[in-house]
Amino acid sequence: MLRAAGVGLGDEVVVPAFGNVEVAEAVAMAGAMPVFADIDPVTYCLDAAAVEAAITPRTAAVVVVHRFGRLADLGRLHALGARQGLLVLEQGESEAPYDEIAQRRERAAYLHAKLRGVRTPDDGDGHTYQQYVVRVPGNGRPDRDAFARAVRARGVECRVPVKTPVHRLPEFRRCVSLPETERAADETLALPVDATLTKRDMQRIVSACNALGGLLQPAF
Repeated sequence: MLRAAGVGLGDEVVVPAFGNVEVAEAVAMAGAMPVFADIDPVTYCLDAAAVEAAITPRTAAVVVVHRFGRLADLGRLHALGARQGLLVLEQGESEAPYDEIAQRRERAAYLHAKLRGVRTPDDGDGHTYQQYVVRVPGNGRPDRDAFARAVRARGVECRVPVKTPVHRLPEFRRCVSLPETERAADETLALPVDATLTKRDMQRIVSACNALGGLLQPAF
């Protein structure tokens, strides 16, 4: 898509660092330079203000990546693209069937109501919960990784959704300030929310997490 639009050598493309490396690799394969912008801490997608701050005379495009079942602020990003004369491309996620999305939302609602000691995701418009991503703030006490190990020891599968932001990888290392990206990479944890989970499974997830809640600072 970048090549078809004429993006190539000498161009810059604004992309998120919070996510998979494939987007930055695609920009590089087109001959352009990936430029990393920070994310919105609620949606984990590119923040329009951060994108605007990253634009230079060489910027040709922006690649917007939707994350975890939440959409980016497309209205602001497309308006920015129109105002600056930039191509705005989207990369979505593979969506589950509608009936499975409804079940995921039910399980997410249960976790919203029951979890303590972690910051639950914002239940924004259209959230399909491809992943149920909570925040585990360290605050000098057990951090996200310790929390994840303890939850797994209680029989609950969980995963770190983004282990290393792209701007920290050797091939794309940049000296750039991305505080929300850094914070999200250090604090986020994906808990199970798929449609196959039973009520007992959900209770086990809550029990495992809440057993550790007293070890954490309250998440406001």
